[in-house]
Amino acid sequence: MAKFTGPPPLDGLKRRLDAHRQNRAAGGRKNDGQGMFVRQTFCLTREEARVKAKEWFDEYPKAAYWTEVESWRPLEGDHIEFTMRRLPSAD
Repeated sequence: MAKFTGPPPLDGLKRRLDAHRQNRAAGGRKNDGQGMFVRQTFCLTREEARVKAKEWFDEYPKAAYWTEVESWRPLEGDHIEFTMRRLPSAD
């Protein structure tokens, strides 16, 4: 049985953080879960929201663009605020 005498080495983590920072400084695509996607937020009536979401799924198919309704919340007066998310391209 191995016995640990101190904290684990952090060399691998340090290398990954340095590479990530260099990539961002060089203008690389952010892969942090926020900058990788195109997002648009809407505030529409329930029926208009359904139509808008369908337009997005028709224009940017889920299989190619990872299109999804990222978040939504009901508002007063039968309005829905929602955010659609997709990849910038299907490559």
